[in-house]
Amino acid sequence: MDYDWLSIAMFVVALVLLSAGYPVAFTLGGVALLFSVLPTAISWVDPEIFVDPNLLASMPQQIFNTMLSYTLLAIPFFIFMGAMLEKSGLAEKLLETIGILFGPIRGGLALAVVFVGALLAATTGVVAASVVAMGLISLPVMLRYNYSKELTAGVIVASGTLGQIIPPSVVLVVLGDQLGVPVGDLFLGALIPGLMIAGMFALHIILVAIFKPEAAPALPLSVREIKGTELAIRVVKVLIPPLALIFLVLGSIFWGIATPTEAGALGALGAIILAGANGQFSLKRLFEVSESTLRITSMVMLILIGSRAFSLVFIGLGGNILVADTLQNLPGGKLSFLLVSMLTVFLLGFFIDFFQIAFIVVPIFRPIAQALEMDLLWYGILLGVNLQTSFLTPPFGFALFYLRGVAPPEIKTSDIYRGAIPFIILQLIVLVILVQFPEIVSFLPSLKSAP
Repeated sequence: MDYDWLSIAMFVVALVLLSAGYPVAFTLGGVALLFSVLPTAISWVDPEIFVDPNLLASMPQQIFNTMLSYTLLAIPFFIFMGAMLEKSGLAEKLLETIGILFGPIRGGLALAVVFVGALLAATTGVVAASVVAMGLISLPVMLRYNYSKELTAGVIVASGTLGQIIPPSVVLVVLGDQLGVPVGDLFLGALIPGLMIAGMFALHIILVAIFKPEAAPALPLSVREIKGTELAIRVVKVLIPPLALIFLVLGSIFWGIATPTEAGALGALGAIILAGANGQFSLKRLFEVSESTLRITSMVMLILIGSRAFSLVFIGLGGNILVADTLQNLPGGKLSFLLVSMLTVFLLGFFIDFFQIAFIVVPIFRPIAQALEMDLLWYGILLGVNLQTSFLTPPFGFALFYLRGVAPPEIKTSDIYRGAIPFIILQLIVLVILVQFPEIVSFLPSLKSAP
């Protein structure tokens, strides 16, 4: 009897439990344990079904190898940097100043949110901090000056998710580890696509301001008190610190001075210095930020351990062979695999977050992409852009929940959902462009490797 259905059932049970809200790490580990015992029970009836017990016996070594990963050490550094900058008041000062600068333009406040979202993405890479900060600061102001509720909600959640693809990004660190691609190369490859997405967001706002001016008005002259030299000085003061941090972190990686992990440590130190410069550093705040970093990093590591157990049992049940045979034999070859894998990631983004997708699905897709001789750097950036939509796609996009938590009562959940949809479409357009023109991804990494 054919027991291939066990590997499929294992995957389906995990997705159902995750969608029901069970903790990710314990769901993956629990399902792995259940399906490692189930074949033994079935073997009493049919001796042909057998899972090698050495698979689970190798689990401690798998966990130890995970803990030894130098690449994953960058995760707590970037998380610490984002948490510290959230407390430093950087986002608030940026939004206030850039909002005044762009205020005279129709849609200026929305453009300011995109600009600041991109800048925060390049300094923090933390979606929750960006969405919550911009939601608290800019959402009331945009509503006060009669911006459309859908545009207001959509631009805030979309700009907040730019931290998923604009480096330094925790998503890219995880993808680099799962795909076996240097994180520095992923950072370089993601820079142009990330700026393309931000540019598409800005273009959308400009078009809305042209064709629906009532949805994105300019700020009244009465609220733009700061002008001329005073405004220029303020812009310089709020822009120099984040730009300096971007230069410190990304510049050291791109020019080969530091590894992503070392650059993350520099960024964490830079965030402490910025917090001190803003008068926001204290031992109490350092403890709060460290506790937040520990909590998030522990969550990521537990998910990774659970996913390792899940992968081992899935392989033991022959699931990897089943998936590989199915995807490699699709009519259309590389294009069909690319379409199926991207559609799978996009649909999973409706129900589970990017950590779960990266740890469950990417290890399954990686050997197939290698067998089809695909450029893993390019494929990783496509996954990164696609995973970014997982924070926006209703009904379970995390960025939508973050904004819902700080939005006033007049902003309905349906307003947030409708506002996010145009930005999801824009991201998918960029994804199609990257598929059609892979040199957009490879351009900067090729310059780095050129003699």
